[in-house]
Amino acid sequence: MNLQLQNIPRQVDKALRAKAKAEGKSVDQVALEAIKSGLGLTPHGKKKRDLSDIAGTWVEDPIFDEIRQYHERVDPDI
Repeated sequence: MNLQLQNIPRQVDKALRAKAKAEGKSVDQVALEAIKSGLGLTPHGKKKRDLSDIAGTWVEDPIFDEIRQYHERVDPDI
């Protein structure tokens, strides 16, 4: 399948061309790898996790707060 992209920012174009030259690949190959990686379709791609299932579920815990405050103290002898 072919896809044509337009209005590529100059900075992106320069980065793609530099990487292609450094790796001895075509600009198309480097662009496709970048797209796959950005979409999490490669083992090296960064997968993003939806955290909506835990958002807003924080429960106040006075004991935890007390322990956290203890660990945040600065020892004046150090």
